[in-house]
Amino acid sequence: MSIEIRNVSKKFGDFHALRDVSLDIGSGELIALLGPSGCGKTTLLRIIAGLETADAGSILFAGEDTTQVHVRERQVGFVFQHYALFRHMTVFDNVAFGLRVKPRAQRPSEARIKKKVHELLGLVQLDWLADRFPSQLSGGQRQRIALARALAVEPKVLLLDEPFGALDAKVRKELRRWLRRLHDDLNVTSIFVTHDQEEALEVADRVVLMNAGKVEQVGSPQEVWDHPASPFVYGFLGDVNLFHGRAHEGEVHLEGLQIASPEHADAQNAKAFAYVRPHDLDVRRYSPGEGLDAAGRPRGIVVQLTRAIVVGPIARLELIPAGDTKAAGDNDKDAIIEAQIPAQQFRDLGFHEGETLVVTPRRARVFVEGAH
Repeated sequence: MSIEIRNVSKKFGDFHALRDVSLDIGSGELIALLGPSGCGKTTLLRIIAGLETADAGSILFAGEDTTQVHVRERQVGFVFQHYALFRHMTVFDNVAFGLRVKPRAQRPSEARIKKKVHELLGLVQLDWLADRFPSQLSGGQRQRIALARALAVEPKVLLLDEPFGALDAKVRKELRRWLRRLHDDLNVTSIFVTHDQEEALEVADRVVLMNAGKVEQVGSPQEVWDHPASPFVYGFLGDVNLFHGRAHEGEVHLEGLQIASPEHADAQNAKAFAYVRPHDLDVRRYSPGEGLDAAGRPRGIVVQLTRAIVVGPIARLELIPAGDTKAAGDNDKDAIIEAQIPAQQFRDLGFHEGETLVVTPRRARVFVEGAH
């Protein structure tokens, strides 16, 4: 079922939870609403569900306005982070619950319910737990049972609010893969809320980045990662280094560095921000006297290696601009430059903490203040 969200706004007192949000979700899509706490993603999910009412705007299911449609009539399935199972019921009875409370005219026979529940438990790969109680299950198993219960009523739309938020990292990763496979099998339109960018990028067909009640960007995981539409998106998706400087006629001048930025050819000494991911920094040893290219321009940023974390195949380097004693003393996070290089390269080069190095961006994304 397709979903159209049209100019939806919502306030709680003086707080603007949503500001004129519009979004189209295709039938059978798996969409992630991604953003920090308080950005409006859960409020939007609850309005789609019918658990909250928008102050303005409308939600259409398959072209039909659902504004006046009660939550029970929307054919929506829910899985919440703390959507507790009924503790006094077995796993089987939990999954059967939604079918057994249907109006008599729509309620399947007990034989049909039994068949359906066993099919769903098989689908979530937990049919062997039918007679157990929730207290006898792991957190990951409980969430899969909650999902089976949501699917029992054959929803047209599946809504998941931080479904794996209370689970540990290893279980989350397993359930993410499992949810993606399950969605591909069922093809039900699904929307899930998360603040975990790795979760959104790994599972969703498209990612909706939200910030302060607005949609910042919508796109495939690859699109939003490779082409962030705003400084917020760049900063939210993964680790990033932020450099401040000035843009002038297609070049950005940073401290110790100058990079071409032809997309800002019209800029006249404008304030600029350059975002560089840690793996896009080249790191080399500093040679006294170096620093300028043939044209007399800076070739890199001279830094001191303050910490090296080598775990697995990657070496993560924490660096501070040379001579920046404040950053070293105060451990000012904004002043730290993070670089990532292969662990083998780190060992081959023999870098050690306290050494002076030079970093140069291979690629950077520049935003100019006031430019659109």
